[in-house]
Amino acid sequence: MIKAVFVIAGPTATGKSKFSLDLAKKLNGIIINSDSMQVYKNLSILTARPTTEDMNNVEHSLYGYVDGGKRYNVEKWCKDASKVIEESFEKNITPILVGGTGLYINTLINGIINIPSIPEEIKIESERILTKFGKDFLINQIKNIDPDSLKEININDNVRLRRIWEVFETTGKKFSEWKLNENKSFIKNYNFKLILFLPDRKKNYEIVNSRFIKMINGGAIEEVKSLLGENLNESLPVMRAHGVPEIKKYLENDTTLEECIVKGQQVTRNYVKRQHTWWNSSKLEIFHKFDKFPDEIDINSVKFE
Repeated sequence: MIKAVFVIAGPTATGKSKFSLDLAKKLNGIIINSDSMQVYKNLSILTARPTTEDMNNVEHSLYGYVDGGKRYNVEKWCKDASKVIEESFEKNITPILVGGTGLYINTLINGIINIPSIPEEIKIESERILTKFGKDFLINQIKNIDPDSLKEININDNVRLRRIWEVFETTGKKFSEWKLNENKSFIKNYNFKLILFLPDRKKNYEIVNSRFIKMINGGAIEEVKSLLGENLNESLPVMRAHGVPEIKKYLENDTTLEECIVKGQQVTRNYVKRQHTWWNSSKLEIFHKFDKFPDEIDINSVKFE
C-alpha cells in the first residue's frame, strides 16, 4: 500500500468525486469528505453528496453525519478526519480526502491557531450585530480592538470579521496576538499528495448553472422546506449553505422560482470564483495539478508513487 494521504481538491462541480471513486478502486482507498457543508445530514441534494450507489461501491466517511442544529467547524473536522486517517492506515486502506474547502485541508496539514473555543452565545451575538447594525459597524468595532487583524483579511469576509470580534470578546486577547503562538497540530508524519483540479472557470460556471437547476428539479426545494421546519437558528452554518437562503425566500413568497434559480446560480458562481482564487494563491505543496475536468483525464496516466 502507498503510505500517503491523497487529497483531491479544487472548486465545486469539477468532477472530484468521480475521480476519487476511480482512485479509491485503484488504490484500495476510503473516500473522506473534506467539504464543510457535506458533513450535515440535513442537506444531501444541495451539497451534491455522493449517491447511495457510489457510497455502497466504495467506502465513504464523514458524509452527512452531523445534525444541522449543531455548529460544526474546522477544528472538529480535523479531529474527526485524523481519526479516520489513522484507522485507515491500521487497516491497510489508503485515505483519500475529497472536497473544495481549502480551509479544512490547509488546517489539517498545517495546524490551527490554538484559541479557546468560542461559546455559542458569543457566536449568536456576532451574527446579531452583523445583521442588525451591518458590516461597517462591525469593522469599526474591530478597528478599535484589533486593527492589525483587520489588515490581514478581506473586509468582505464576514466569517473572518466575526471571528476576530468573537475571539477578543471571549478571551480579552487580540486575534493577532493569538496568531503568534505555535499552531495546534492534528496529524503528523504523513505524506500528503495533493491532486488539484483547476479547469476552465467559465466552463465551471456553466456546469454550476446546470447543476443548480438539476438540484431544484431533484428535490432541493423539498429538502430546504424540511430544514426550515426544524426552526434552526439563522446563524448556523447549515442555514447559509448555497441555495438555502435563496430557496427560503421562494418558499416565503418573497421571490419567484425563476429569481430563486438565478440568484442560487449566482451565489454558487461567486463561490466558485473565490475557490479558484484561493487555490491559485495557495502555498500548499501540489503533487499533481490538472487544468482539465476528470472526464478528460486517463487516471492510469497519473503516477501515484
